[in-house]
Amino acid sequence: MDKSFLNWPFFEARHRELAERLEQWCQSNLPLDHTDVDAACRELVQRLGKDGWLKHSAPDPSAPMPLDVRTLCLIRETLARHDALADFAFAMQGLGAGAISLFGNDEQRQWLNRTRAGDAIAAFALTEPHSGSDVAAMDLSARADGDDFVLDGEKTWISNGGIADFYVLFARTGEAPGARGLSTFLLPADTPGLTIAERLETIAPHPLARLQLDGVRQPRSAMIGEPGRGFAIAMAVLDVFRSTVGAAALGFARRALAETVKRVNTRELFGDKLAALQMVQGHVADMALDVDAAALLVYRAAWTRDAGAERITREAAMAKLHATESAQRVIDRAVQLHGGDGVRSGSVVEGLYREIRALRIYEGASDVQKVIIARQTLGDG
Repeated sequence: MDKSFLNWPFFEARHRELAERLEQWCQSNLPLDHTDVDAACRELVQRLGKDGWLKHSAPDPSAPMPLDVRTLCLIRETLARHDALADFAFAMQGLGAGAISLFGNDEQRQWLNRTRAGDAIAAFALTEPHSGSDVAAMDLSARADGDDFVLDGEKTWISNGGIADFYVLFARTGEAPGARGLSTFLLPADTPGLTIAERLETIAPHPLARLQLDGVRQPRSAMIGEPGRGFAIAMAVLDVFRSTVGAAALGFARRALAETVKRVNTRELFGDKLAALQMVQGHVADMALDVDAAALLVYRAAWTRDAGAERITREAAMAKLHATESAQRVIDRAVQLHGGDGVRSGSVVEGLYREIRALRIYEGASDVQKVIIARQTLGDG
């Protein structure tokens, strides 16, 4: 596996040391049996927590180890290269607890001790049946009632839905129209009135669910941050974790490229290795170019955030868009060059083909990323 990118100026010695330790951990622990996806996710969270990897996912701002996006990206890239479900388990601990880490109060941040230890599973409940990428259009309401809020509505496509111990949930509190009238709440999974209405199956199995909230009563202390700041909180969290989605896609692409190099150097066609064919060499060159270009954009975004930028909306959108789209191309070429073995159920590249597709949709679909990039570019102009 090519590790030369670790010598790029984006990284410090601590990043290279972490990448080496994680590589060794992955070789000893992954992949895990995915027959029971829920059980596998719980086991992965526990292992990642016990062995210290989750301490990087959503640290307390006052802790000696602050949030480091380059570390998040390196971890996601490496885990994704070995086992997509391990990447999912790590990522959801960070995304689900991200709002608490960045905006929670001291009491709410007690949950972080449990998520980092692998003792509690986190979930980020943003999407609704009629509002996906258009976050400002959400309908789930949180109505003030004395010292409490009463929440009614639905969330859907919620990762870790059904196995989470708590949900960071966004609702309309109505301080102003549209995006300015949303707030963020911390809801334990056993809250009365919060139910799993449906488990959702996808081409690459992950724990996903539709949530139903019927008269869910929560004290004002359950609100994360200030009233009406929910949209800003969601976007700040996504700014950080969109770059890491690109890193996961990069991990998939690197694995596909490595499997392809092994394939074309051993498979013979017309009396010679596949690698001797110029057309195959052209495909491999395109794949290598896509991988390096994606890595540059992902780690540019991560470094920019770690260097002190408050927001990296444009950089994160570029990283997420290019890395996921190029990974789809790389993996498709890998399948093609594997021939019949590429579409055989259970093969490495077949699994990657199923895994990559969702990354072009969640945390902002590719077309939405183009809108974000265009608006940022035109606004700068």
